Amino acid sequence: MKALLLIDIQTDFLPGGRLAVPDGDAIIPLVNTLQPQFELVVASQDWHPAGHQSFASSHPGRSQFEQIDLHGLPQVLWPDHCTQASAGADLAPALRSERIEAIFRKGTSVEIDSYSAFFDNGHRKSTGLADYLRGRGVTEVYLAGLAGDYCVYYSALDALAAGFATTVITDATRAISVEGFAAALADLRAKGATLVESAALLGQASMA
Repeated sequence: MKALLLIDIQTDFLPGGRLAVPDGDAIIPLVNTLQPQFELVVASQDWHPAGHQSFASSHPGRSQFEQIDLHGLPQVLWPDHCTQASAGADLAPALRSERIEAIFRKGTSVEIDSYSAFFDNGHRKSTGLADYLRGRGVTEVYLAGLAGDYCVYYSALDALAAGFATTVITDATRAISVEGFAAALADLRAKGATLVESAALLGQASMA
């Protein structure tokens, strides 16, 4: 079975949000159109406690987007974003959610960030997503969402490592950095992921 993974399509990552991804809202109509083509749709949600150690505000004297060592892992210091139960952490209002079967929250431990929907950045704790997908009989995953050079990228890497056939829907994804996204896609392709545009999937669906 094929599953569509919607990665962090949340208010804080949209234009006007605390950590806006350029043009992030442009993917929502496309993602809504794609959802009915999949038997299973799941989503991930960044869900940080206040004072999360990935926030620049938690490190006096440090600047946003500076990189530090955090408990042995490289860590970009982000603006406060997707704080638990805040409006910014909500799934985007325009995102149709009735077909989303489950939501996997990540970044819930104050001491470590979690870009991937499958694991924290140190692979110290699983979100349970891989086991959930296997339990539903999923063998192929398709990823869309935000941001392409961080959370989508690391989720795709972990999907590959978990043994799922992995496809990134490139036009249903937006990134913080154009260059970073190009590098992420090249790395994913080299590791065995497939890159497609949505038209190919929608075209297949219409012919089925």
